[in-house]
Amino acid sequence: MKIPWSTVHFMHEELHDELIGSFKRVFNGDWFIQGSSVKEFEDAYAKYCETDYCIGCGNGLDAITIILKAMGIGTGDEVIIPSFTFIATALAVEYAGAKPVFVEIDPDTALLEPSRIEEAITERTKAILPVHLYGQPASMDGICEIARRYGLKVIEDAAQAHGAVYKGKRIGSLGDAAAFSFYPGKNLGALGDAGGITTNDARLAGKIRAIGNYGSKIKYIHKYMGVNSRLDEVQAAFLSAKLPHLEKWNKDRKRIAGCYLNEIKHPEIKLPVVKTGDHVWHIFAVRCNKRDNLKKYLKDKGIETNIHYPVPMHFQKAFSHYELPRGTYPIAEELADTELSLPIYWGMTDEEINYIINALNKFRVVQT
Repeated sequence: MKIPWSTVHFMHEELHDELIGSFKRVFNGDWFIQGSSVKEFEDAYAKYCETDYCIGCGNGLDAITIILKAMGIGTGDEVIIPSFTFIATALAVEYAGAKPVFVEIDPDTALLEPSRIEEAITERTKAILPVHLYGQPASMDGICEIARRYGLKVIEDAAQAHGAVYKGKRIGSLGDAAAFSFYPGKNLGALGDAGGITTNDARLAGKIRAIGNYGSKIKYIHKYMGVNSRLDEVQAAFLSAKLPHLEKWNKDRKRIAGCYLNEIKHPEIKLPVVKTGDHVWHIFAVRCNKRDNLKKYLKDKGIETNIHYPVPMHFQKAFSHYELPRGTYPIAEELADTELSLPIYWGMTDEEINYIINALNKFRVVQT
């Protein structure tokens, strides 16, 4: 049996006619930038996230960068981020001109640990940037309470958490602004790069939109040092076609994750821990001290896996100027050495799920 780690084949097959129809409407409409399809998606996604505004942009990295710029965060400022996440979180802070300050994660969830935040705050700190990693909401109550006490902004990195809920509120509505990626493999993905920003702040929303459009609200009048990062009409149309199905797709991810959690029983495989909110399982991440052996063993059985992420940010050459030696963030380092992502996607059959579970339960270290 061959099982991919992830695929969009089944959802696209199911929505084939609708997606083709969406493309044709844009194609025949002869308007491809900042038109009706973008507005339709922005309005629908803002409503879905229970926010007043959604502003489309080019990708998730741009989304974070633009938020920071719109908040006036830049040279000389610091932004607190978790020690373990996809590198885009830290790159965005650098691109805005600020310094990312890594704070160690919760050892069970890999989410930013609120109890560690205060010791990292300095007079230069301007924002906290929690990541809803793998689809599980960060501990937003604790994070927002600290932010209020110190007068800091809260920016949600929601690139992996489309549709997740924290204490009755949608992810994307909990901070001052939130950044989303609609990369094709996300729970809600376009058919190319795309991103979005949600907020309830009218002034901030207007500035974000202008910065993503060359710093301009009025054509040829440029108020800000902006960038060219706009959600295009075709991707917006695809996203509008997919959005009504997101809850169904997330529900199925939860079903698959539930099977894994209930039926994987192996002393050397540590299962994910859910502590906060309604997890939407963008990634199902297990841990194993024999991770590389386990990955090879599963590959030999036709099961593809992935690793999120094999090199922690403070080991990346891009951040070598911070001179952070091994042992600085031991939890992040341990996670990078042991994490393995199992297949989870819309269209998985019970036979495939059971095949994966049985293979995992039969894993032995001698399998090298």
